[in-house]
Amino acid sequence: MSPAPSVQQRTSVRAEPGQEESNPDTAPSARGDRREAARTPQQENRAMLRAPGAVALKGWGEEKTQVDVLPPRAKDKAALATAAPSPRPTTRRSQRLKAANFKSEPRWDFEEKYSFDVGGLQTRCPDSVKIRASKSPWLQNLFLPNITLFLDSGRFNQSEWERLQHFAPPFGFMELNHSLVRKVVARFPPVPQQQLLLASLPPGSSQCVTCAVVGNGGILNDSHVGRDIDSHDYVFRLSGALTQGYEQDVGTRTSFYGFTAFSLTQSLLGLAGRGFRNVPVGKDVHYLHFLEGARDFEWLEALLLNQTLAKKSLFWFRRRPQEAFREGLQLNRYLLLHPDFLRYMKNRFLRSKTLNTAHWRIYRPTTGALLLLTALQLCDKVSAYGFITEGHERFSDHYYDKTWKPLIFYINHDFKLEREVWKRLHNEGIIWLYQRPQTATAKN
Repeated sequence: MSPAPSVQQRTSVRAEPGQEESNPDTAPSARGDRREAARTPQQENRAMLRAPGAVALKGWGEEKTQVDVLPPRAKDKAALATAAPSPRPTTRRSQRLKAANFKSEPRWDFEEKYSFDVGGLQTRCPDSVKIRASKSPWLQNLFLPNITLFLDSGRFNQSEWERLQHFAPPFGFMELNHSLVRKVVARFPPVPQQQLLLASLPPGSSQCVTCAVVGNGGILNDSHVGRDIDSHDYVFRLSGALTQGYEQDVGTRTSFYGFTAFSLTQSLLGLAGRGFRNVPVGKDVHYLHFLEGARDFEWLEALLLNQTLAKKSLFWFRRRPQEAFREGLQLNRYLLLHPDFLRYMKNRFLRSKTLNTAHWRIYRPTTGALLLLTALQLCDKVSAYGFITEGHERFSDHYYDKTWKPLIFYINHDFKLEREVWKRLHNEGIIWLYQRPQTATAKN
């Protein structure tokens, strides 16, 4: 693999304070501008759930693969047939939007314009979550079964860059380095079928694809649901997904592993002594990378070049990212989640009131929440284990904690909102949510 050209180093996704002014004749309109707070977004659906913001701020810093297992550089495509329409007129390239100039999340006229998977596979499962969602008064106008899930070389061009620059990461490309993003995304081959799991079924099959999504919540400690988890067709895990020594409670199988550069490097740092020295590996394991911002593209650059990560944004990780995959990574199993898809999950399911405040820039759904909502798009039947539920106070933060630790509600997440959404999805029969009886407590 030939080294990529050098790129400009960026170590932060936050903008420096500035006073750039858009020309009203050339820039698309947002609700609110850079001189006053953006107007409070109106609720798109009366049933959309909301919850109060949190009260503390979590630390927000914001394997040597053989060369021949990485695919050659993919060719950029001139046009993107299934992309969402680019806003017209667009922001001039010389006038770069900065998050620091908005006092709350800007809401653009094209906020709900997404890229779609035209001609994607349709489920034949009569009891699929997609069928149930279409019949739900709450979800039928929220759930988009054919939204584009993955970002790849066939779904990135200048028009898409200009459109997505209006949204702050992880929901767009605002303030990111265009050269770095372009070079990284160009290396990922087009995903031939967004509906990966439906594509794996025999033609004409009416089989229902079952998935278990396993969070890391302490509710799983002493739960004895490991066998139930492994009985699903596919198992999704995330971040510090320890299984050795916890097989009885969390199972052993992994089909999809979800992470951000921050969550993965923190897990490798904090849980190495407990046995988490690399991500789950295997010829059938797929990786779901949720792109939070600049540090994720810096991670990907080092991964593709098989170089030691030397950026300040992930200063605690001075290793080659490929080491985390035990030298056997293949890019056709490494999937980048599309910013449109992340924005859709935020806008339609997890729109926190924090977005209406000065802390809007640091809010995002938890990695577990993104993984669970991703499974809703890929699977027919979804079971959720280890997610926040009523009575979570009885359990430690994680199932693998050696001593009891409370779940802290940090301001960059909205755990109360997520708890309400999971409960409602369960009550509506969209997912099955593992909940412990009120009399149950976990062992330390």
